[in-house]
Amino acid sequence: MSKNIRLNSRDRIKKSIRKKISGTAERPRLSVFKSNRSIYAQLIDDLKGHTIASASSKDLETTNATISTAKTVGTTLAEKAKEAGVSAVVFDRNGYKYHGQVKALADGAREGGLNF
Repeated sequence: MSKNIRLNSRDRIKKSIRKKISGTAERPRLSVFKSNRSIYAQLIDDLKGHTIASASSKDLETTNATISTAKTVGTTLAEKAKEAGVSAVVFDRNGYKYHGQVKALADGAREGGLNF
């Protein structure tokens, strides 16, 4: 039962965040998703409904997602964003707390040159 309560609270937080932010072509939404084994990030233009760039820990061929892996995913996404001509993004933590892997991914993207 506690798992359902946790999922419902994350979904509630996620909906609350998505009401407030939206990605555009000039400033796409950086959406983060994490599972037990991997972490994923993508840049989304919500007006067109297109994904501009994406990166994940599966691209790095690691067996588990750690903080250092998340930081590498963030820098990889920043490099792909630069190639696509994107320099500023809106961060969507997708209902997750801003610490650990999510924070490391954001820090890696900032180090790669993305402005939040």
